[in-house]
Amino acid sequence: MYNLSKQSYQRLNGIESILIAILTQSITDSPHDFGIPRNGGLRTADEQNELFKKKRSKCNGYTNKSMHQSGLAFDIFIYLPDKTASWDKEKLTEVATHILKIAKENFNIELNWGGNWKNWKDYPHFQMD
Repeated sequence: MYNLSKQSYQRLNGIESILIAILTQSITDSPHDFGIPRNGGLRTADEQNELFKKKRSKCNGYTNKSMHQSGLAFDIFIYLPDKTASWDKEKLTEVATHILKIAKENFNIELNWGGNWKNWKDYPHFQMD
């Protein structure tokens, strides 16, 4: 049984409360422990633009805004047994499947997962459309 850390909750500050509730419930019986990375929650235009410049996002934060800027998106990473962060696609997919199931079955919310995108895969990313 896992729990979100205090730091992960702080990184979710400004995110829609229903998304936080989905994460809080999902992590308890998740196949892998996970957390929220820096800039994995609400972002300013400048923070979004920095990620765009590093080619970590398709959204520049100004003319093309991210769902992170409206509090409708979050990113995760996987904790490895030694407590280091991982973005392993297989583990992220297992956790994503679990989060999507919890969102649908327990909250009647259809989350859009970046791992399902056709043109660009963003395995850590989830959003409400």
